[in-house]
Amino acid sequence: MLAQQAQQTAAQDKAPQTVAQQQAIPDAPKPQQPSPFDAVAPGKGTPADLSTSSNDDSDAPPTSLPQTAADKAAQGPPPEQPAAGQGPAAFTLHVQTNFVEVPFTVKDSKGRLVPGLTWRDVHVYENGLRQQMALFTTDAFPLSVALVIDQSMSYDDMTKVNNALEALPGAFAAYDEVAVFTYNNGPRMQTDFTSAQSARLSAVIERSKSTGREGAMAYTSGPLSQNININGGAQSYIDPNTNSTHGTSLSNTLNVPKEVHTLNDAILEAANHLAKTRPGRRRVIYVISDGKEYGSTASFKEVVKYLQTNKIAVYGTLVGDSSLPVVGFLDRIHLPYTMRDNILQAYAKQTGGNFEAEFRQRGIEDSFAKIAEEVRTQYTIGYYTHEPFIDGKYRTLEVKVMRPNLTVIAKAGYYPTAEDTRPSIVRGR
Repeated sequence: MLAQQAQQTAAQDKAPQTVAQQQAIPDAPKPQQPSPFDAVAPGKGTPADLSTSSNDDSDAPPTSLPQTAADKAAQGPPPEQPAAGQGPAAFTLHVQTNFVEVPFTVKDSKGRLVPGLTWRDVHVYENGLRQQMALFTTDAFPLSVALVIDQSMSYDDMTKVNNALEALPGAFAAYDEVAVFTYNNGPRMQTDFTSAQSARLSAVIERSKSTGREGAMAYTSGPLSQNININGGAQSYIDPNTNSTHGTSLSNTLNVPKEVHTLNDAILEAANHLAKTRPGRRRVIYVISDGKEYGSTASFKEVVKYLQTNKIAVYGTLVGDSSLPVVGFLDRIHLPYTMRDNILQAYAKQTGGNFEAEFRQRGIEDSFAKIAEEVRTQYTIGYYTHEPFIDGKYRTLEVKVMRPNLTVIAKAGYYPTAEDTRPSIVRGR
C-alpha cells in the first residue's frame, strides 16, 4: 500500500513539468513555396526571398533589393495596391502642365455680338498648330478694370469727356472692381481698386475731371518769335543763340513746340497694379483718350509684352479728331518719326481688346455700356500646351470660327509664365 501511494505522489510531481514542457514547444513554421530552379544563377546574385529565414511567419510580400535615392526618385511614388478581385494595379501620376486660357469675341458683318456658338464651331491654334480644347465656357467673369483718363486732350474734347464720365459707373456690376489713373505729362493713380458701385469711385471720377490743354501756337513775329524783325517784319534775321535751328532754316519757319502725351507710361502704370489682382477675374485696361502718344519713357513693344505676359486686354473709347474716319485712315499709314494720332487701336489688336470711336458726347456715354457688355459676354477656351512653360518665348495664337462672315477678336499671342502651370492628376490601370 505504501509503495502504491509513493508512485502516485511521484506522478503528481511530474505532471506540472510535463505541461510546462508542452507549452514551451514552438509552433511549426508555415509551409513555404519552393523556389524556382533558376532563382540562383551566375550573375544574378541571391534573391531576397532566399535570404529570408525559413521560420519567418510574416504575411507581407517579399521585399526587393535595396534602392538608392536616385532610383526611388526616378520610379516616382509606388503604385496603389488593388483590392482583391479588381484586376491590374491602378496608378496615379502627378504632372505639371501649362494651361492657356484664351477669351475671345465674335461679331457679325454689322458689328453685332454673335451668341450661341459651341465648342464644335471653334478651333484654336498655337504657333500654327491646332490645339485640343480642354475648356469652353460662356460664363461671365468678374472684372478688374483699370480706368485711364487722358487729361492732355484739347479743351473741347475734355469737356465732352467730363460730361460723359457720370455715366461710367453704371456700366459695371457690383462685383466688379475699378481703379482710376490719369495722365498728362505723366501718369498718376487717383485711387486703387474699389467696388464699381461704391461712392468712392464716383467721387474719384468727379475729381479726375480736367479742363484739358490749349492748342500749341506758333509765333513768327513779336517777342516770342525768337527772331529779329525789322520794319514790322519786312526784314527778318535769325538769332542762332535762341533759335533751335541755329540759323540754318528760313526766318519764317514755324517753331511749334511738341506736345507730350504719355499714353504708353499710363498704360504701363495701370498694368503694374492690374497684374497684382487675384486670379479668376478679367483684367482690363479701359482708356478714354484721343489716342495720341509722344514723350513716354516706355516703348510700345515693352508695354505690349508686359500686357501679353499678364493677360491684360486694352479697351477704350476714342474721342476727338482721331475718332473721325479720315484721320483714322491716315494713322494706319503712319509716317515714321512722327507722333501717332491713334495708338489705341494697336494696343487693342495685340491684346484682344477693342475700342469705340465716338465724336459726340452721347456716343461717348453709350460706348461705356457697349464695351462693358462686350467684355462680359466673351467666350473662353482653354487648352494644355505641349510647349515648355519656362522657355519664356512668345507664342502666336489664332482663334477660328467655322462659320462664314464672322469676325473673331482675340489676342495675337502670349508669353508663358510660371503662373500658368498647374498640377494635373492622371489615373489609370
